[in-house]
Amino acid sequence: MDLLLSWPRPAADWTEALPVGNGRLGAMVFGGAGRTRVQVNDATVWSGTPHGPAAALKDIAAGPAQLAEVRDAVSAQDFRRAEDLLMGFEGPYSQEFLPYVDLWLTLPEGISHGRTLNLDSGVVTERLTIGGHDVERTTWVSRPAQVLCVAVTSADVGVDITTPLREVWRDGLDLGIEIPVDGAPRHEPQVEEPLRYGTADGYDPFAAVAVRVARDRTRTLIVLAGSTSAQDAWTGDRPRTRGEHRRRAAVLAEQAVAAGADALRRAHEADLRPLLGASSLTIGDRRGGTHDAAELLSGKDERLMATVLFQYGRYLLASASRPGAPPANLQGIWNDDPRPAWSSNYTVNINTQMNYWAAETTGLGECHLPLFELLGKLAVTGRDVARELYGARGWVTHHNTDPWGWALPVGMGHGNPSWAIWPMGGAWLVQHAWDHYDFTRDHAFLVSTAWPLLRGCAEFCLDWLVERDGYLDTCPSTSPENLFLSPAGTKESLTYSSTMDVSLIRAVFERSLAAAEALGVDDPLCAEIAAALPRLRPLPVLPDGRLGEWAEDLPEEDPLHRHLSHLVAVYPLGGIGLPTPGGLAAAAERALDRRGPGAMGWSWAWKIALRARLGDGETARSLLREASRPFTGDRHHDAPVDGSEWGGLLPNLFSTHPPFQIDGNLGFPAGIAELLVQSHSGTIVLLPALPAAWPDGELRGLRCRGGVTVDLTWRDGEPDVVRLERIGGDPAEPVPVRFRCAAAEVRLAVGESTVLKGLGC
Repeated sequence: MDLLLSWPRPAADWTEALPVGNGRLGAMVFGGAGRTRVQVNDATVWSGTPHGPAAALKDIAAGPAQLAEVRDAVSAQDFRRAEDLLMGFEGPYSQEFLPYVDLWLTLPEGISHGRTLNLDSGVVTERLTIGGHDVERTTWVSRPAQVLCVAVTSADVGVDITTPLREVWRDGLDLGIEIPVDGAPRHEPQVEEPLRYGTADGYDPFAAVAVRVARDRTRTLIVLAGSTSAQDAWTGDRPRTRGEHRRRAAVLAEQAVAAGADALRRAHEADLRPLLGASSLTIGDRRGGTHDAAELLSGKDERLMATVLFQYGRYLLASASRPGAPPANLQGIWNDDPRPAWSSNYTVNINTQMNYWAAETTGLGECHLPLFELLGKLAVTGRDVARELYGARGWVTHHNTDPWGWALPVGMGHGNPSWAIWPMGGAWLVQHAWDHYDFTRDHAFLVSTAWPLLRGCAEFCLDWLVERDGYLDTCPSTSPENLFLSPAGTKESLTYSSTMDVSLIRAVFERSLAAAEALGVDDPLCAEIAAALPRLRPLPVLPDGRLGEWAEDLPEEDPLHRHLSHLVAVYPLGGIGLPTPGGLAAAAERALDRRGPGAMGWSWAWKIALRARLGDGETARSLLREASRPFTGDRHHDAPVDGSEWGGLLPNLFSTHPPFQIDGNLGFPAGIAELLVQSHSGTIVLLPALPAAWPDGELRGLRCRGGVTVDLTWRDGEPDVVRLERIGGDPAEPVPVRFRCAAAEVRLAVGESTVLKGLGC
């Protein structure tokens, strides 16, 4: 049975509307009789221009000589001078993800009997009674047809379209829209023209929308298609004229209408169902059927909620990130605010990465590919930034980016270095390219994408390191986004070799060498990496047994800080954790204990994954229960930090910071998967952190490193049936499997599977 979520009433506001999408077009469905809204986004509708990053770099006067002064000031602990000098490295801001259009549908007044969202088919269904007749309205976004579809079992439907952007022409239900060439984030209120229209660098920021309606005596089909200048820029196509955009949108809409609702839906489901069905999870014995969202939020059935959060996160990623369009941003593909929080951009000191943590493990590797398209752009723009700002080889990315490839530090000369001056964005993002190879063992991807990205990032890291006390250190260094207290009691961010810096660079070096070995590459850079690797500073363990956040024992300004930057080596990098207790794993656990339980959506998701990696299923379960409570409002300053009044789930089950950020939703499946199967160490570990409250369950199609999938049924907390299949990699490479004291090892050809039984202790 399909898994459906239900709501008894139409949406009263945006956080009650239901999301649909095809990776490029996204929509929020409100429902209801009378006049109802379908709010539409296009993943390519961002402010800015293709040449914006290069133009901004020309305005930065700082460079390698000033960097040397910064390093001297940090070494002398002259923090004010170091910060003043670093302000010269900050550019303006990355661009904003913007709303596109609103499709308005009008039916006669009637009664809505509720809405459902099918998490296996990607279709929203609403049943109404109008004039004594039953009416059904279904909404989906087709990837094969590249259109939004609304099918209504009534001929009495009015249709209109509006845009929150600048409308430049209208012809019936067709619109021409101008997109801003610059968009300032809400946290830069001093910008006089926060959304600036016009042209820049010869780029015409234009979008066309076409709506077509087909009716017969009993049914109406409405389809919406679009075409944008930014789409051409993203794919590298020849820039189209405004007339060509108008024709392309019209042709897509007319072809879809000609196909008809039934054919459109069949093609849509044929595309989406196999992707969503690549893996599944049932904790307990309930998955399929229709489940009331409000009942889920009541917390009465935590196992069902965990099951739903696993599939809902997968559904959202499959709807927001498909090849040919930009990757999922802070809000995935759904935003109705022309000034969204944090520009709804790519924040790459945790949030963008978390969006993709579940991509490989849960069978959504295809959805990972847009992120590598963005990395390809950053490897170009970031090379110029590395050279001009730091005199370094390779490529660099900082705290924020956008589809244009923004690689500069942001901050406008007043951004706190704790987040703005952080040149490790590329070093974290590039781990995803290695992960895609490690899970798939796709040799062609390693050649074309992962190795070039890793190599360029390793070049930058080598040149960023400086000699200090016999080690190679990073300087200046921050630990996003926490501060420490200086001996004088001031709040500071700048030091050397933060734990996060060292962890990321070590992983870049190790994975670059592994990639070169897998390819049989004889590259002189590998000798440089091999010489630098043992000279990186060891991760610090403080006198109280905690893994330190900085190279020295510096007191945190906020011991309960939402970021867990110093634990990146635990998860997602996986270098610390099971199967070896003690040592750095114990130190990491103590550091995590100090951070405490309560958080907001994405921080909860990270804490869940960290606890799972460390084998602490009971704490992970407690955190998941916190994270899945209904959001009740902003946390008061005097409220306990237990998650009860800060973050949680909105009525449509979107995770909130607040405000809504999709990273929490997309991080939950990764954390849940980590509780059930791990494969970081070369061994597939079954049920490494299973909570006692989840004694029975079944998962299918979970991916493991080395090119192996696992189907697992467990009963009374132990594996019952384990099925392994090799989908890639080397058939000669053994597949070790472990559950507590029991172990097995098999060899499988690609396409071959085997079943293990009796693996309990």
